[in-house]
Amino acid sequence: MHSVAILVLDGVVPFDMAAPMQVFDFTRLPDGRHPYRVRLCAERPEVAADGGFALRVGRGLEALADADTVIVPGRAPGSPPPSPEVLAALRETAAAGTRIASVCVGAFVLAEAGLLDGLRATTHWVAAEEFARAYPRVEVEPGVLYVDNGRILTSAGAAAALDMCLHMIRRDFGSAVAANAARMSVMPLEREGGQAQFIVHEHPPVPRGSDLEPLLEWIEDNLAREVTLAAMAARAGMSERTFSRRFREQTGTTPLQWLLRARVRRAQYLLENSDHTVDRIAQQAGFGSPTAFRERFRKVVGTTPYAYRRSFVGGRAAGVPADGRPPGSDGQRQTALPVRPG
Repeated sequence: MHSVAILVLDGVVPFDMAAPMQVFDFTRLPDGRHPYRVRLCAERPEVAADGGFALRVGRGLEALADADTVIVPGRAPGSPPPSPEVLAALRETAAAGTRIASVCVGAFVLAEAGLLDGLRATTHWVAAEEFARAYPRVEVEPGVLYVDNGRILTSAGAAAALDMCLHMIRRDFGSAVAANAARMSVMPLEREGGQAQFIVHEHPPVPRGSDLEPLLEWIEDNLAREVTLAAMAARAGMSERTFSRRFREQTGTTPLQWLLRARVRRAQYLLENSDHTVDRIAQQAGFGSPTAFRERFRKVVGTTPYAYRRSFVGGRAAGVPADGRPPGSDGQRQTALPVRPG
């Protein structure tokens, strides 16, 4: 099992601590097994939490050495600075190659330990200016949900921690496992936050009960074909102008943008769960040429198809089918809404 240690310090924000606990605990492999073991650890057996109560924690800092992933939740304003022992334990853990992530202002602890020097990082947008002043060696990005530097990750507010955790789950066990964890948490798999997110819906957002739903499902089934605005409007039984207006009203985007995002999602799934070449995937996803595919993919996802595939090579290890289509969902489709981090 993949061991996750959540390091709780005095002043810990309960939701920052509970959010990763819950999403990792919800995660299941296709055969029903739990892939993660989540444990709390602390410098002392009793920790004062924000909100006026105390936590009894059974494991000490030595638990960091046994963890595959360490998460540092945020703390309330006015909390005491992390002790030299905590900072030293985090440095040793990072030096050993352990993945370390922070939630919200937990990034201050990582920065204090020197783990973010020279790296991109985020935190709650309210604290971003203070963070940048205190740690000038860190490249602060306040408008994103999370930042992944490989072994070091930071997220914005506690809600953004869920996005970051789903991203880590997808890296560890593939898109199907992450999608199921998101459904169990009753949250969308993709949110707008200023950063091209790796975590995506199994299917593009479709408003449930919308009169466009059959059309959008037809588009998903025909992504490899040429799908024009005229063809979509005709299938919907509307003029192109009426169709474009109705489409934006019900989906929040244009037909062309919806189609392109659907094609990128299909390409992401194929990159994770098949051995097809990038050129073949470009064709299967409906892009006119490999060059057009690479340009669009980089614009939407923020990296190249090749780099994306390297990041998610673990997808097939979880028993995900490689037939080029996402596995069947439980019928729940969730619309991603623009949100402010945190």
